[in-house]
Amino acid sequence: FSDPFLNRRRASDFIQSDSRLRGITQERMRERSKAHYEHQRELCEDYYPCEMYAFRHGYPAAYKHYFGGRRRTK
Repeated sequence: FSDPFLNRRRASDFIQSDSRLRGITQERMRERSKAHYEHQRELCEDYYPCEMYAFRHGYPAAYKHYFGGRRRTK
């Protein structure tokens, strides 16, 4: 490489895009568009009593028990 100035085609051939970066970007996009049940499960996993309830009754029942419905105040 004696010439410090390259045309665009040569520069593109010389520097390749990182395929790992493309994978990370796709992973972040998937994180933003999680399924409804997956979001509920993560909320339940972060709250210890809900997680323990889920081990016995399943995550949908645990989420409904701890977070489902509106809480009424008397």
